[in-house]
This record gives sequence, structure tokens and C-alpha cells, in this order.
Amino acid sequence: MLLVWLYGVMVVGAVSRSAVQISTEFEHAPLAYSLSAVAGLVYGFITYSLVRGGEFARKAARVCCAVELAGVLVVGTWTLVEPSAFPDKTVWSDYGIGYLFIPVILPITAMYWLRKSARQKDAA
Repeated sequence: MLLVWLYGVMVVGAVSRSAVQISTEFEHAPLAYSLSAVAGLVYGFITYSLVRGGEFARKAARVCCAVELAGVLVVGTWTLVEPSAFPDKTVWSDYGIGYLFIPVILPITAMYWLRKSARQKDAA
């Protein structure tokens, strides 16, 4: 339940942030704002999959968490190596420092929980 709540908070944060930025100043940093919107969509899909439950949803959530983690690592590294490519921050900038590193911790935690709960289900 905690994972669903945290992902829900991230959906609201990423989608609302990107919606405001895209609607008011998109030309300033289109890549950063678009990546924040993508992050919000990924968070939304993961939240939906966790709530829906079932084996297919669990597998889809695991794949999306892996994509999320890859995105955080790529964008986080990119923002450190070439800060000029991002005139404004994204949700995943600097590995999610603006969100208390939750964007890098959350997918790792979710993948661990999904794997552990699948093993427990198989053992039962």
C-alpha cells in the first residue's frame, strides 16, 4: 500500500509540474519538460498496475520500474555530465535530488517488493 501511495504522490508531482511548465514555458526547456511528463506517465502506469494486481499487471509493473530506473540513471547522469542540455530541472535530474532521491529509490524498492511478493505467492 505504501508503494501505491508513493507512486501516486509522484504521479501528482510529475504530471502537475510538467503540465504547468509545458503550458507556460515549453520553449524554454522542451526536453526537460517533456521528460517530466514522460516520468509522470510512467509513474501513472506503475500505480495503475500495482492497484490492479494480478500476474500480468505485476510483470508490467516490473518492466516499467526497470524502465523508470534506467530513465533516472540516464537522465541523472546526463544532467551531471552536460548540464547545458537541461536549462531547467526534470523530475529525474541529478537522480531525483529535487524529490529527495525518491525517483531512484522507488523503482529499486518496487522491483524488490514485486519480486518478493511473487516468490511468496509461488510458495503458497
